[in-house]
Amino acid sequence: MTAVLLPNIMVQMRDGVRLATDIYLPADAAAQPVLLERTPYDKRGTNHADFSVADEVPRSKPEIARIFAAQGYAFVLQDCRGRYASGGVFRKYLAEAEDGADTIAWIMAQPWCNGRIGTLGLSYGAHVQAALATLDPPGLAAMFLDSGGFSSAYHSGIRQGGAYELKQLTWAQKHALLAPATLADPARQAALEAADIREWIGVEKWRPGHSPISAAPEYEDFILEQWREDRFGDFWKQRGLYARGWYDDFADVPMVHMSSWYDPYALTAIENFVGLSKRKRGPVKLILGPWTHGKRSLTYSGDADFGPQSTLDHLFGDYIALRKRWFDHHLKDEGADPLPEPVYLFTMGGGSGRRLPSGRLDHGGRWRSAPAWPLPAMRMTPFHLHPCGGLREDAPAAAGTCRFVHDPHDPVPTIGGAITSGAPVMAAGGFDQREGPGFFGSRKPRRALADRDDVLIFETGPLPADVELTGQAVAELFVSSTAVDTDIMIKIVDVYPPSADYPDGYALNIAHGLLRMRFRDSFETPEIMEPGYIYRVQIASFPMSNRFAAGHHIRVEIAGSNFPHFDINPNTDWRVEGLEPVVATNTIHLGADHSSRILLPVVPAGAR
Repeated sequence: MTAVLLPNIMVQMRDGVRLATDIYLPADAAAQPVLLERTPYDKRGTNHADFSVADEVPRSKPEIARIFAAQGYAFVLQDCRGRYASGGVFRKYLAEAEDGADTIAWIMAQPWCNGRIGTLGLSYGAHVQAALATLDPPGLAAMFLDSGGFSSAYHSGIRQGGAYELKQLTWAQKHALLAPATLADPARQAALEAADIREWIGVEKWRPGHSPISAAPEYEDFILEQWREDRFGDFWKQRGLYARGWYDDFADVPMVHMSSWYDPYALTAIENFVGLSKRKRGPVKLILGPWTHGKRSLTYSGDADFGPQSTLDHLFGDYIALRKRWFDHHLKDEGADPLPEPVYLFTMGGGSGRRLPSGRLDHGGRWRSAPAWPLPAMRMTPFHLHPCGGLREDAPAAAGTCRFVHDPHDPVPTIGGAITSGAPVMAAGGFDQREGPGFFGSRKPRRALADRDDVLIFETGPLPADVELTGQAVAELFVSSTAVDTDIMIKIVDVYPPSADYPDGYALNIAHGLLRMRFRDSFETPEIMEPGYIYRVQIASFPMSNRFAAGHHIRVEIAGSNFPHFDINPNTDWRVEGLEPVVATNTIHLGADHSSRILLPVVPAGAR
């Protein structure tokens, strides 16, 4: 494939820092539309997700750039500030709006640019797109955001419900090792390699100089900053972290927001789609698959398999082909729109429930399109929590309570979910909700989470017919505690009945939600709890689309932790330094004047 490479052009930013930039030009010297990908992951590296069903070997970024250059695009790859060959100090997420806009301004001044620029990228490569789009830079003409682009990093992506996502810690440790300063300093590298993060995570918080990444202070600094900034204040409303606060300023260009049900950016993609499609001519599109982060060409997430029809390739051809058709249509005015409908989503469920030769559960599913999100036919349907663990549409006849204990030193282990960058302490995807040696913090292999004393279970009887849930569940709970602060975690689970392959049944995690109780009324102004007082709270789940088959049960799990997906609440007054963690007894009140319930996003059978 013929392309002219202009390597390591140092593009100057407004503050004088220069960013290393590789330009791949078509052999034709004429001005061309331009594609820009900005990355902290090495502009000459390979992304683990850039493979296809037809070719399982991931393509490197230079290979992909050359493919697009051969199709008549100038392709620009740039290392983000402080990463690989670029200058400056890396401060995660917070320089990307201005750096992206400055890069686009520089591209617009080049003779090989025809004035039409598209952006693309996965994960951080999507975050940088949303950041620069809030400045609406001249020349930006189309976007393809894959699994990222924070709608609000406080509400999902860095924090959720007031708790901190510990994937930020595992990411920081991995990438501090790849920092230019580390590669130039053997002592720093040795110190980072010697730290085992599994020995560092728990209820004790990191502090300056006391962390596994203390040898890389610039990485430790931004982690501690994110951790300390637990209130939704000005820090979280910056452009690189809070697109929804800048929607009115956001570029009005054709854009795709793509993510997946087991990805931490599914909510971001949906919120950006909903918020921007209401304000922009766009067009604005949404794609939601059943994958983990970026694994769009795999049929499985964790231990759950969705069949060969579940890949992006099955629906659109491979990832490169879809993006080429998107940019051809919007930057070259060639070909039809490859995404004529606003929404494409994969509804999980409906498989045989057998154990496949791969060892995974055959959960199945199918693609569909829709005119909007939420789906027009979806109805939020209340299901009440009953004292004996029932989940029913009718309310309990009498008042009751269910209690669980949250011990900060014995948290409920994370068994899959919407996670990325969690190695070596957590895995993403769908799994039978049982403890096991592959899950950090498990104490009793093969023990179902439902059998733990610190997990409450509410579930329907065997379903007489299929039930589809597509949207976000909302738990409306009446909660009291013996502590002044505690966490309430919810999980939606698809419970398979016992079978020959799974004699104990199979409890597949579908979606989670959580609330740190001090933020029950406001994320801006936390307040302690009065022990024993009953509070009414709402907890929204992450988005989902799952068909619960006839004979299955819909389960809601409630606990005080989901670790290490989220940091552990010590159940103490956060305003007082040095308090020892305490055990909290938490009560869910049921029936009468305190009828706890969960609103489920039911799609009627005739509308599927």
